[in-house]
Order: sequence, then structure tokens, then C-alpha cells
Amino acid sequence: MPIIIAINKMDKEAANPDRVKQDLTAYELIPEEWGGDTIMAPVSAVTGEGVDNLLEMILLVADMRQLRANPNRMAKGVIIEAKLDKSRGPVATVLLQNGTLHVGDNIVAGMASGRVRAMVSDRGERVDEAGPSMPVEVSGFNDVPSAGDDMMAVADDHLGREVVQERRDKVKAARTAASSKVSLDNLFSHIDQGKIINLNIIIKADVQGSVEAVKQALEKLTTDEVRVRVLHSAVGAITKDDVNLASAFGAIIIGFNIRPDSSGMETAEKEGVDVRLYRVIYQAIEDIQKAMKGLLAPEYKEALLGHAEVRNTFRVTGAGTVAGCYVQDGKLQRNAEVRLLRDHVVVFEGKLSSLRRFKDDVREVASGYECGVSLDAFNDIKEGDIVECFIMEEIER
Repeated sequence: MPIIIAINKMDKEAANPDRVKQDLTAYELIPEEWGGDTIMAPVSAVTGEGVDNLLEMILLVADMRQLRANPNRMAKGVIIEAKLDKSRGPVATVLLQNGTLHVGDNIVAGMASGRVRAMVSDRGERVDEAGPSMPVEVSGFNDVPSAGDDMMAVADDHLGREVVQERRDKVKAARTAASSKVSLDNLFSHIDQGKIINLNIIIKADVQGSVEAVKQALEKLTTDEVRVRVLHSAVGAITKDDVNLASAFGAIIIGFNIRPDSSGMETAEKEGVDVRLYRVIYQAIEDIQKAMKGLLAPEYKEALLGHAEVRNTFRVTGAGTVAGCYVQDGKLQRNAEVRLLRDHVVVFEGKLSSLRRFKDDVREVASGYECGVSLDAFNDIKEGDIVECFIMEEIER
């Protein structure tokens, strides 16, 4: 797609078009006067300066690239944005690329078809026809098309419905193929996938652009351990059908700039489906990240507290062997994990059952102090052994 740069605000005293050109070189947009092939036209929207030159440049590029369209044929365009309007139903902004679209024409776009009921120009005026390169908001679709879908005018309504049905059948066949049965050839891949936890999500939003943005942002959160899978995404309110689908697959429903309808909310409460409503995409991402962390088994790391040397041992009736220890570094802490090392070999690993200073039970004993220690159900303690004390800390995933 050819790019023409219009550098605005040339009427300002601080206007510096050369700096703008310099900054644009970082995006491989090199001005023609600097040896590149990008036209850059300084203009002022206030005074009108340079606008004639900009129009000339547009015509020049169109002529050089032979950008032509035939207005005397059936319309073809692309869906820029689509949404579900409360009063008008499914509405799509269409940029016409060829032909002329008239009110009453039969149209097909992706999985949606219909007849043009009304068209509104970018100025908000109702128009009866729209030619090449003209953007119009079209109402009359039977469903909300997806942004990026090609829109075409067709000869009759029956043909449009046939095209849509054929496309739906293809999508259905592709989904069935994706969830194919296990064979010997793909058995290993299925076993391997079994290690991944799926976080199923259903996305509903006010406009198609938001649906795609939320979908892409959430799918990027997929990790080696948790796969974010968008089961269904569409424009419109959260309905009973969405809730039933979420209930069947254990999915979370995310609503962006929309609310559930009454039956949808009632069914969600009944089925216990988690419905989250957002107006800011970053909050949705943050919540899904937290949910993913909750799905993962916690990870722990060992935090070393200290070491103590066994200086003497005592047999105490009812308590077993008590070791008189000197804390060499760090501290010993009651109810912490301990290892008993003998010549650097671990002979016991378990809990520190009691910790005393003289006759008093204490919570911890610091470096440089003596203490009495007993280990949980272990009595084979000898002089010279080292008691290593540690705790397990949970790592935030």
C-alpha cells in the first residue's frame, strides 16, 4: 500500500518538517528529496497551505500505480469495523474498493449476508449509493460480520445465503478436523498435550474490533503450562447460549463494554459460570494472568536459615535424644525444616520438634547462642553433627 505523508501544522512558528522527516526514517519512510520513494507534503489545515499540492500528489501516485476502479459494476469492499446497534441491528463500516453499492443491493460479508437497508456517509448523511474509495456505514446484515471480511454485492438473496452456508460448513468441517479422533500416528501429540492445562474463554464485546483486540491479547498469554483457548468470540450481549457453552466447557466469560441480558445473568448465577465485565483491556489481561497462576501447582524454593553444631547429646525420658547445640550462623527456628548432616552426608530430613534455651521453649535462637534441639521422631544424633535449618518459600508464578 503506497504511503503519502501529510505533515500538518505548518502555520505554527515552531513547525519543523525536517525533524518529522528525520523521525520517520526510523520506520523506513524516506522522503523523495533524500533519495527515498515516500512523498511527504507539508500542509496547514488552518490556512490551507499545501493542500493543493497534497491533492496533486495523491493523483500522481494513483496515476503512477494505475489505481483505478470501475463504478459501473457490482460493489466490492472490505469491512473496516462492525458492531451490533440497539436500534439498527448489525451495522458495518465498509470501505468500497470497486463498483457502486446501492440501497437495496444483496450483500455477503464473511458469515453474514443481507440486503442494504440504509447507508450513512462519513459526514453522517444518508446516501443512496456509494462509489469506489468511499467509506459508508451499512445496515441490513442478518449477523455481525468480522472486521477484515471482504464484502460483495450479489445478484440475488438466495445466492448470498448459499455462499454463507457453504462458508459455515467449511468452518464447521475445520473445527471437526481439529478435534479429530486419536490414532496411532497422533497418539504421542495427544499425550503430550495432556500435560497442558486449558483455560477456556468466551469473549463478547460491543464492536468487532474490540473482540479481536481482546482475543489476540489473551491468546498471547499462553505459556508452556497453561494454554488460553478462546472457544467463542462475538459481538453483542452475553446470552443464555453463551452461558450454556461456558458451563459445558468450564469456561470463563469476558464481556468488554457490554452487559449480560436478563436470561444470561440468571443462567450464569444458576450454572455458577464466572462472568467478568471490563471496560479496560489491561484489567482483563491482569485478571486472566492471576487466574492462570491459580491453575498452576505452587512452586517452592528453599530458604536457608542457619547452621548449628551438636556439642553434646542427652537422653530424656519421653522426649528421646536432645542435642545441645551451638548456632554457628543465621538462626534456628522452631517448626522449621531441618537436615542433620554427618560428614556432609544427610542422615535425616524433617521437622525441628522442639527448641529450648535453658528450660524455656523459644521460637528461635540466633547465631552465637547455645540451645537444646530435638528432631521429629529421630534420635540417632551424635556429637559433631551439623543441624541445617531451612524453610520452603512459595515462588510467585
